Amino acid sequence: MQTRKAAYYHSNAEHIIGDIQDPLNILLDAVLESSYDGIYITDGNADTIKINTSYEIISGLKRSDVIGRNMRDLVAGGLISVSGTLLALEKRESITLEQKFKTGKQAVITSTPTFDDQDNIVMVVTNVRDITEIWKLRDQLHKEEELAKRQLSELEIIRKQIMGVGNMIAVDPTMLQTMLVVNKVAPMETTVLLLGETGVGKEIIASYIHQNSPRKDRPIIKVNCGAIPAQLVESELFGYEAGSFTGAKKDGKMGLVEIANEGTIFLDEIGDLPLDVQVKLLRLLQEKEIQRIGSTVSRKVDVRIIGATNRDLQKMVEVKEFRKDLYYRLSVLPLTVPPLRDRPGDILPLAEAFLAELNLHYRFQKKFAPSAVYEIQSYEWPGNIRELRNVIERAVILSSEENIQPRDLGIFKEKPVEPGALSSLGQPLNLKQMLMDIERDYIDTAYGMYRNVRKAANSLSMDAATYVRKRRKYGGSGTLRTNIVNK
Repeated sequence: MQTRKAAYYHSNAEHIIGDIQDPLNILLDAVLESSYDGIYITDGNADTIKINTSYEIISGLKRSDVIGRNMRDLVAGGLISVSGTLLALEKRESITLEQKFKTGKQAVITSTPTFDDQDNIVMVVTNVRDITEIWKLRDQLHKEEELAKRQLSELEIIRKQIMGVGNMIAVDPTMLQTMLVVNKVAPMETTVLLLGETGVGKEIIASYIHQNSPRKDRPIIKVNCGAIPAQLVESELFGYEAGSFTGAKKDGKMGLVEIANEGTIFLDEIGDLPLDVQVKLLRLLQEKEIQRIGSTVSRKVDVRIIGATNRDLQKMVEVKEFRKDLYYRLSVLPLTVPPLRDRPGDILPLAEAFLAELNLHYRFQKKFAPSAVYEIQSYEWPGNIRELRNVIERAVILSSEENIQPRDLGIFKEKPVEPGALSSLGQPLNLKQMLMDIERDYIDTAYGMYRNVRKAANSLSMDAATYVRKRRKYGGSGTLRTNIVNK
């Protein structure tokens, strides 16, 4: 079989290109060998006649591997993955396609048939152009375009995030214990779940973790999962391809997870994520990859996840509102941020920090009156740090004096008088005496705090002489009296 095939090759080759020693044939070889492109020539039956050195370099095949062999056998044997020659013979026209060789080189091949006078194909010449470097440049350009898009999106997201990390204030022993754990967690790459009431500063803790991690030079993207409509959460987090749904951008959109690549994504109110999105988040945690809406291609993403919630995720798991597997993936390092009422030592430092920030912002020089300080420290702050900041800002804006007074804070609540208590004593309400009792309580409280007449008087916005006169009037007991007495 091989002998018969070789004989056929020799006779056919001589018919097509002539004697191998012919000067024209030698000249043809010189031309082929000077070509930067690979050249592959077969006869009309797809038997290989010639290849040049460039083809050997691009394909990794040797002349001895292919000369005299039929292209169909080469494809069947796996030496050539796809053949432009066979397609050109089949379609009787030039064929262009892309081909990747075992050398790793990428090429564009063009196979062109040659016809004789009787319209028979007598030869197919295939030009093989190495476009490996072009592909590398194209990939690099694509990566640079993706990076540019991500950086642009980063700037847009960060611009919208008005508050940065701010000063991390931890003075109270309870908060200091929490921060000891935070400092151990920050340099690690593990997922963190922050738990605690609304307004305790989970976002600030997340920013602190990011800024003390190896990813500090990359962005931290903050996402309030509860603020995004349920039908848009998936597209916002994971992005979508062009034409994925009605109203989609024509170029598609990169999701927030991709924008945070190599950085950190903070998912606040993570308990509000829909169950179908929880599945994709679990895949991100396990496989480090995502898939845009409308895409069949998975994308690798290197991102650290910090979640936060004020909800009881364990109870949500029990009622099947939160995936159990996702809960355990998130709960590798759960951290509970204590409420402000459990860290009273932080209240005044935080209030003073907010006041300094707001004075700078509004170009004021306001300060707390001592009586306002007392109110700030005595209040329980059910809304935690967020409420504290809002109260301080309101007081700074609304106070008409340089010293912020308790009335400017708007948090002091007098103990309500129980009508039943009065009627049980058979006593009518004496408004004048009630006001005197309130005044006496403030005077005694101020003296108890400062043990100094001038400071106590200043805290109540009265001169020292008036303070002394009123204190003598009420007996100067230094004790708090709350009973309502009828004269």
